[in-house]
Parts: sequence; C-alpha cells; structure tokens
Amino acid sequence: MFGFHHFKGRFSQGNRLTLMQNGEEFFPQLLRRIRGAEHEIFLETFILEKDRVGEDIKKALLRAAERGVWIGLTADSWGSHFLDKDYIEELTDAGIVFQIYDPQPQWYNGRPKLFRRLHRKLAIIDGRYGFIGGINLCHDHLISVGPQGKTDYAVEIEGPVVPEMRELCKSYVRDSSDKNLQQSIKYIENPERPGESEVAFVSRDNRRNRSNIEKSYLAAMRQAKKRIWIANAYFFPGYRFMRAIRQARKRGVEVNLILQGDPDIPFALTLARTLYEVLVRSGVNVYEYRDRPLHAKIALVDDEWSTIGSSNLDPLSLAFNLEANVVVKDKDFNSQIAQKIEALVEDSVLIEDSWIKRRAWYLVIKDFFMYHALRYFPRLNGLFPAHTPTIRELKREWQTDPGKTENDDLSKRYPESRGARRVRKTDYHSAEV
Repeated sequence: MFGFHHFKGRFSQGNRLTLMQNGEEFFPQLLRRIRGAEHEIFLETFILEKDRVGEDIKKALLRAAERGVWIGLTADSWGSHFLDKDYIEELTDAGIVFQIYDPQPQWYNGRPKLFRRLHRKLAIIDGRYGFIGGINLCHDHLISVGPQGKTDYAVEIEGPVVPEMRELCKSYVRDSSDKNLQQSIKYIENPERPGESEVAFVSRDNRRNRSNIEKSYLAAMRQAKKRIWIANAYFFPGYRFMRAIRQARKRGVEVNLILQGDPDIPFALTLARTLYEVLVRSGVNVYEYRDRPLHAKIALVDDEWSTIGSSNLDPLSLAFNLEANVVVKDKDFNSQIAQKIEALVEDSVLIEDSWIKRRAWYLVIKDFFMYHALRYFPRLNGLFPAHTPTIRELKREWQTDPGKTENDDLSKRYPESRGARRVRKTDYHSAEV
C-alpha cells in the first residue's frame, strides 16, 4: 500500500523514529548526538544564526573537532546571509569544512536570489543517527523566545535509511570520505535493524528529482480511504495536488488542513486564502492555527502513511528549492503525527462557509486572478535555464577549492552538488570586509 508510483524511491525496513516538537526537544537531542560523535558529522540547514542556539551548536562542533571528528557544515546563502564572519572563521580554523550554498554573484553586493535555495534541514552523526524536519539552527524555533517562537517538528532516525540520507549530504561536500568513519563504515554497509518502521528518504532538486516529494503525497492521497490530515506552513500547491484533495473528498475521505493564521510572512496567508473557497465548498476542513507562527511540514494519510521534512506545499518548495522529507509506513508513528495535528486543531479557527460568504466581491475576483497567475509561475520560471549553483561564502567572494565531489556516482545521482565549494580558512585573514 502507498508505494512509490511514478517517482524514484524505496522503503527500507527496520528503522526507529523519535518525533520531536519545537527547539526545546530538538536542540538538546541534536547537541547530545554531536557531543557523542566519534568520527563524522554532516549538517545542512537553511538558516544558521549567531544566537544562543547557533553558539551552542558551534561550541559542540568545536569540541568534536578537537576530538578528531570530521565535520561538514553547509548553510544556505539566503537564509544565513547575515551570519557573522567571526563565527565562520572559528569553525574553519578548527578544521571544519564550512560551505555556503549558492551566494550572490560577484558583481552584486546585496542578498542573493530567493529561488532554488538549499532548504533542507539534515544532520547525520557517525552514519548512525539522522535528523530531518523543518527546524532551522536558530532560536526562532524555541517557544521560550515568546509569541514569535515557531511551532515545528523534526524526527531522529536510526536504521538503514540513515546511510541513504548520508549519501545525499556526502555528495554536497567535496572533502567528505568514507575514511572518516574508520571502523564504523561496517555499520554503513550493513546497518543494524533497531526498529520496525518502513521509511523512504525522498529529496527534490532541479535536475533529476524535481517532483519526488509532491508525487509521494499524490500517490498516498489518491489511495486514501479514511483521512488526509496536513499541517503545513506555506500552502499553495498546484492543480494536481488540489485535484487529488477534491477527488478524495468525493470518495468520502476526511480532509483536514491546518495552515498558518499568524504567519511569519504575511503574504503566505494571502496566498493560502485564495484557495479557501474552493476547499471549503469541496468539504475540506480548513483551520488557521493562530497560537503562534506555524512552521510545520507534517502530514498523514489513513492509519499508516505519514511524512515529515523540510518541504512546504508551495511553489518555492515544490518547484525550486532543494528539499528532503521522509515517508513513513508505521501505524504508531502515524498515530503520533495525528496527536500533534489534533493538538494544533485545538488552537486553530475553523474556516466556515459563512466566512467565505462575508468576503467582499472584489477579494473573490482578486483571489481568482492571483491563483491562476501564480500557479503558472514555476512553469514560466522553468523556461529560463537553471544556473549551476555554487557553495561559497555569504557576503564576500572567498578563494575556494574546485567544486566537484570526487565520487562520480554521487555526482551523477545529485547533479546540483557539482557546484560545491569549500571556503579556505587562510583567506579570512586577507579578504577585505
């Protein structure tokens, strides 16, 4: 049931999953694994900041480097644009491979372009522990910071799917090598079976895996018999996705959507609301979560299938950004996701038909034209050639090592990793601010 129809991917059995909510649960567990690392650490993030979370991560990485652990850290140039140079220098001076994904062109001193970003949030420790979800490495994901602390989720995985996650991270770091794992490479080649969950690792890029995540949703929704529950921060999917939802409702499937009612980016709410009328009139239960900003990317179908990762359900995530999710076939994990979504509903407002009827006529017309204009935006943008991304420094052009993973097989499987660049630590002392 819920196989991978029309897209590449496979389930591996025998994985153990630990679901975590918000930074209060996620960051201590990630730090514990970093502090216990013996051989190798991969980190990928959209946002890395020099705040209390970023400082804790840095200290843990520096101590790991002192123990001889090899470390590769890749942050996105848009999300981490304002990261302090001293922060980077401390890491590179310790021998940590620090990379920034696709910065602005040499002639441009502003922030880099918004499209085709590295939006993944991954951590792989010693090839044994994998972290994936929507939580960035910054204090915005701590509820303790106040009303603007984001509600979000991540999962720690042990089992045979973790080496697959590691392969993706390894392809983006030229200096990575299986030699880093020493004797632990035996675990990568023949991982233990610590649990019962069937898990598939699904990533998207702009070369060979453009729609894997969307197709995983579609394959599940088209077979749904009982329920489809989705909690997602940025919801503006394409026609196929909307059609799958409406067809599910016609079959009598319960569909609940929990979206942002107090968004960190107000325009996200404007876009989502252009879909409310067709969704509500199709019988979909649309909720706006208004307790605080919602940054979740979780979903379930029926009693077995569920997914969690970095991918939103909007054009940026489904058509441009580099994303990663896991798809899980496990009743217990599905139940855990259901409990989280039910808790969100308790702090949400149901969008009723009366809300639709109260809307001014000109807003309905605006929504119609906005939706049909924006739904073709990814296709129009795709007519322009996708540039080859590079991984360099955020605000300045550093001297970098040639960028191509030395593993030809990985380079073919993940073509966008070919633009990887490692920042040379010696350049920090000579570059101008």
